[in-house]
Amino acid sequence: MVELLKSTAIGSSLRRLDGVAKVRGTARYAFDQQVENPAYLYPVQSTIALGQISKMDTGRAEGVTGVIAVLSHLNAPKLAQTDDAELAVLQGPHIGFRGQFIAAVIAETPEIARHAASLVAVKYQIAEHDAAFSAEHPGLYAPEQVNGDFDTDTSEGDVEAALAASAVVIDQIYTTPAEHNNPMEPHATVAQWQDGELTLYDSTQGVHPVRQSIAPMFGLAPEAVRVIAPHVGGGFGSKGLPHAHVVLAALAAQCSGGRPVKFALTRQQMFSLAGYRTPTIQHVRLGADKNGRLVAISQDAVSQTSRIKEFAEQTAVPARMMYSSPNRRTTHRLVPLDVAVPSWMRGPGECPGMFGPEVAMDELAEACGLDPLELRVRNEPDRDPDSGKPFSSRHLLECFRIGAERFGWGRRSSQPRARLEDGWWVGLGVASATYPFMRNPGNAVRMSFQEDGSYTVQIGAADLGTGAWTVLTQIAADALHVPPAQVHLEIGDSSLPVATVAGGSSGTASWGGTIIAAALAFRREHGGNPAPGAQTQAEAPEDPDAERYAMHSFGAQFAETRVHADTGEVRVSRMLGVFSAGRIINPRTARSQFIGGMTMGIGMALHEEGVMDPRFGMIVNHDLADYHIPTNADITDVDAIWLEETDHRAGPLGARGIGEIGIVGAAAAIANATYNATGLRVRTLPLTPDKFLF
Repeated sequence: MVELLKSTAIGSSLRRLDGVAKVRGTARYAFDQQVENPAYLYPVQSTIALGQISKMDTGRAEGVTGVIAVLSHLNAPKLAQTDDAELAVLQGPHIGFRGQFIAAVIAETPEIARHAASLVAVKYQIAEHDAAFSAEHPGLYAPEQVNGDFDTDTSEGDVEAALAASAVVIDQIYTTPAEHNNPMEPHATVAQWQDGELTLYDSTQGVHPVRQSIAPMFGLAPEAVRVIAPHVGGGFGSKGLPHAHVVLAALAAQCSGGRPVKFALTRQQMFSLAGYRTPTIQHVRLGADKNGRLVAISQDAVSQTSRIKEFAEQTAVPARMMYSSPNRRTTHRLVPLDVAVPSWMRGPGECPGMFGPEVAMDELAEACGLDPLELRVRNEPDRDPDSGKPFSSRHLLECFRIGAERFGWGRRSSQPRARLEDGWWVGLGVASATYPFMRNPGNAVRMSFQEDGSYTVQIGAADLGTGAWTVLTQIAADALHVPPAQVHLEIGDSSLPVATVAGGSSGTASWGGTIIAAALAFRREHGGNPAPGAQTQAEAPEDPDAERYAMHSFGAQFAETRVHADTGEVRVSRMLGVFSAGRIINPRTARSQFIGGMTMGIGMALHEEGVMDPRFGMIVNHDLADYHIPTNADITDVDAIWLEETDHRAGPLGARGIGEIGIVGAAAAIANATYNATGLRVRTLPLTPDKFLF
């Protein structure tokens, strides 16, 4: 157990320090960066899903006034490293998915570049592609590991024998569709070469990870690549890893006559070039005795990957630790397809992976004649069932107790289809949420004292709009025992000390713990009255408790839904999330994060579905006109609260992650509420009206 940082600034609802600049429009995002005499890029994308380019005619495009260059595999600079097929753009004629970059126009204006790109003529040798996702696919295989370096399969006890002997068995298939991150700010990059060094203004969740990925592709030392991202307009995982547009912009800047090149993906392009959540097929089996105590848990998860680059969603991992059972089994299988590369999306693994088991738990509760809350009480583990380690903090049942009282759970009818109000069937549902705590090593912070009495705190972290500018300032202020106004934070630049990615709900704990370590080192070296110019750089020490305890955040999601008796339209009229996430650094930004995640959960439940047309290997609803997300009219009464607690094992902050747990369990709670309302059990997302028509 580490000594916790005493709080003065921490725990206060400090207003966002970047808020005024964003409201005034002076906060510069990637595409807004002011560079001298920029050129603009627009790509040409493949219109087939698999094959080869047999001929490309760029003559008409090159003849357009204002066109600087047209790049393709025929004339693009060769990359020094091409083992990542997603990033190896314009390096050959092979087509691996529809929408792949096959050429790019560099021009004086975005409009000229886009027009000229439409004039590039391409002929293909078309190969027979496969974009049909199913659990019976003949190419189904087991990856070596799944995302997060988790084991592909796990097994304990004899699941089959336990299921056969169970008094009650739930055996069902649950599916979630492809979903797309769609941050407000599109993926954008400004690339500039000077004296053999590359500068990238990039919309990214990690400036240092981008530098580490891009530098070897151009045969550069990491120090020869500078990545700058002071403000990022959302990411939800899609900006956690660099995608092909970053490489294309850097290649184009090599061919622009020394001018910087600006490139922003359109909304439509983001659907095939910026990652997405893979669809999943989940076979969930639960076996219980007549009292509802689980004796077997089995989850077999199938997801898709691209043939050109593997991504294995860790769908079944949360089932390994959520509830107590002596017999447990989880498996992951991938379907390799000729499709764009899937990647991280908010709550990867936990978000889709909790849908099947949490709906199955609702089915089990009904089969056993139990309240869904009571079922969870009876299956609450006293240790992590997967690792056998004690939990550093597990207050899930307290979340349910507080939430049930606040939400009015006692008014729920145990009989489905029992409450009709003004033509709407009304029901209540609940689900658990969990997300692992991660505090990543490899961060460093530089602190210095200035002549005006302020402290400069530097770390190459990224703020996705989640509040890092504010909460890191609060942490630094308490670590240095000064007011926040005396702290000058610098983030979002790879020239600053190294920082890990803003992902996995790890940022605040990872960067904040390093800030505390640097402040302690600074005081040891320079005392309480440092001289102007005093400076210290430090890294965070290792956490001894990280290997001794299972560390997770938990939550209880409550939903009230209304389903129209005639049309099947589904509305979420009320939603409450109660979370156990350790110490809350800033209640204002924390509540925003929780509610943001729950709002995305409503989108997952009711709206979001990337519809694949396997004939063409493309997502057909690839814009925000046809890919529906929640709007203000969909969000009526959504509230989030949390337990007042500190996880004394989770580093010097005592805080765990909050960015992703808000979405986990939300869709399952809504699905369970629609069953309580209508008596129709829907196991396939999204919950569209046609599924509720009798």
